Amino acid sequence: MAFNTGLSGLRAASVDLDVTGNNIANASTVGFKSSDVQFGDLYASGFLSAGSNAIGGGVRVQDVAQSFGQGNISFTDNGLDMAISGDGFFVLNNGGEIRYSRAGQFGIDKNGYVTNNQNMRVQGYVADDDGNLSGVRGDLQVQTDNLAPRRTTNLQSDLNLDSRESVLENRVRDIGPLSVTGLQGETFTVQYSDGTPADSVAIDPAASARDAVSALNAVNGLSASATTTAELNGLTDAYISGGSFSFSLNINGSPLTLDTSGVSSLQDLAGAINDSSETAISASVVDDGAGNDVLRIIHNQGETLDYSYSDGATNVGPVQVVGDVNVTADRIVAGIDDPADGNFETAFNASPIRITNAFNPLDQRTYNHATSTTIYDSLGNPHELTQFFVKEPAPGNGVGVSEWSIYLQVDGEMVAGTDQTPYTARFDQDGNLQSIDGDPEGEIVVSDWIPKDESGQPNGADGPPLAGAQVVTPIPEPPTSSAFVIDLGDTTQYGAVFGVNDQRQNGYTTGRLSGLDVSNEGVLFARYTNGQSKALGQVALASFNNTNGLSPVGETSWVETFESGQPVIGAPNTGTLGSITASSVEESNVDLSAELVNLIIAQRNYQANAKTIETSDAVTQTIINLR
Repeated sequence: MAFNTGLSGLRAASVDLDVTGNNIANASTVGFKSSDVQFGDLYASGFLSAGSNAIGGGVRVQDVAQSFGQGNISFTDNGLDMAISGDGFFVLNNGGEIRYSRAGQFGIDKNGYVTNNQNMRVQGYVADDDGNLSGVRGDLQVQTDNLAPRRTTNLQSDLNLDSRESVLENRVRDIGPLSVTGLQGETFTVQYSDGTPADSVAIDPAASARDAVSALNAVNGLSASATTTAELNGLTDAYISGGSFSFSLNINGSPLTLDTSGVSSLQDLAGAINDSSETAISASVVDDGAGNDVLRIIHNQGETLDYSYSDGATNVGPVQVVGDVNVTADRIVAGIDDPADGNFETAFNASPIRITNAFNPLDQRTYNHATSTTIYDSLGNPHELTQFFVKEPAPGNGVGVSEWSIYLQVDGEMVAGTDQTPYTARFDQDGNLQSIDGDPEGEIVVSDWIPKDESGQPNGADGPPLAGAQVVTPIPEPPTSSAFVIDLGDTTQYGAVFGVNDQRQNGYTTGRLSGLDVSNEGVLFARYTNGQSKALGQVALASFNNTNGLSPVGETSWVETFESGQPVIGAPNTGTLGSITASSVEESNVDLSAELVNLIIAQRNYQANAKTIETSDAVTQTIINLR
């Protein structure tokens, strides 16, 4: 009996030595889990043989249990290495056999599949072509071909326009020429677009054009000038050369001293007028359009002219010519006349608006703000989109609302019809965007852009939608034209410097794979040379109700058994599953110091059991030697 007891102890101690030696041997094996030997004593007992003095029959190995405690996590230089922090196992496809492992040393095989060192494929949730993760589990694969380009269909601009900026563009009206007789005795009031108090104008009933100009120039926002033009249609060279010719000219009632001696033609008379001491007057001979010469006399300050002439037989005059007034109105929105006389108001309302300092993308003095960003056509070619912002006079009385004009340019060419009519952005009293051309969403649809190459020719990319086709927003996928939407809904107008808070568009050019990243959720991202990244899939983790029921099959992997139960598979950081640490591996959880102590204990146990057998042999030999 003692022999069997000692022999069972030798067997148990030998197993203990084997397990401890295996733990020590795998102290540096990534993902390795140490094992512990569990012993149980032996008793031989029958139905009636049990008693208080039963003698044991030795020891047996009940189980070799693995410890699935967390190992230390160490960083590596491989971006695809992964360590599980918490519960769970990587799911591996070994040629159709599913294995589970904590060893996260992964790479890519020749077909782009993510594999471990034994070419087992890592399984996870695959993504579609747009990088959207699905619930379908399969082998993770890295596509190494180029990332196809994506055209720009939406640009979001979050800007602040400085409300302190001044209005650069001036809108003026050119009024006239107005005969001074229509202005004499007229009184009227002018109103300003910027809310400046109105001004009144009163023109003397006997005013000359020069007097009227003085009264108009005294009003802020009005700039006036006057000229008096007299054309002497009946005067000819033959009339002058008759020998008895005489000529007189009065300026505002005062005679002009002229030397007419020796005058025998229109040219001679024009020269005599030009040689006079009056510098504000000039004369010339012009064609009346029918081939006839006509003497034209001009006073450039608008004084009243009276002229007469005679050939001794026929007298002409005196003929009075009054001046004409030309007025330029700046920042004036209305001219309100007295009810009895409305010549100025009528002329004002009939005069067209002329814009001075009009928007010019090549002249920075004609716009307040500008910002540029890159957009892409259907071939992935980059183009520069520039947005220009010009502050406009406030509508109405300027209280509670302000406006900005928006001009758009792609590669130096105006788009969205802003070469003819800019978009108008209206802001409320709090600086929030109310609308763009009446659209409260603040969207601008660019539907007339033709992508061109550097020579200015169409480059073969998709162009504008067909004539009559309606462009809806957001632009549906897949897009079929070059139309895109500029979203300015978050734009503000505060009293702060102009700033681009955020600007993003959804297009990009083609790109080559440049690197891989793994997130804490186990999402595998591909990085491309065009600055884009796309999810290729997500690593799947598996957990078991009875982890100790897994069966080790080598290569630091386990397989499912009846005792372990079926796996619960999910994404990292969900349920009870742990998280993923990228560029890291989980080290072996072997405590080398404890294993070395266990090795000594196992050795002593082996030696002690051997001593039991030796002692039993000595006792047996004593019995044999009895005589």
